[in-house]
Amino acid sequence: MALSTLAWVTMLLSLLVLPGVASVALVRSLRTEERKLELLRAQGSVDSYSPRALADLREWVQAHPNDPYATDARERHNECVRTLREIDEPYYDWSPEQIENLETIDR
Repeated sequence: MALSTLAWVTMLLSLLVLPGVASVALVRSLRTEERKLELLRAQGSVDSYSPRALADLREWVQAHPNDPYATDARERHNECVRTLREIDEPYYDWSPEQIENLETIDR
């Protein structure tokens, strides 16, 4: 069974486009990691969660206080809150008001 012309064209286009898309994704990822590394070197620490991710983590800990991973999740949450209060420039888009309103999670 022979492949149609459309199938061949689609495969060739995929082979041409895929490396370009992968390269763009790789360059973007490396640039963001480079920025994290610069912040880490300058400040000694960097925030580990975005505002939404930290809110999700907090919600999960509050909804699952007896889960075996709750202690670790609580520690990660509190560590991020402390870090945000200590550093001058967060990696993620945190406003000063958001950082000021953060609270640690007690056991």
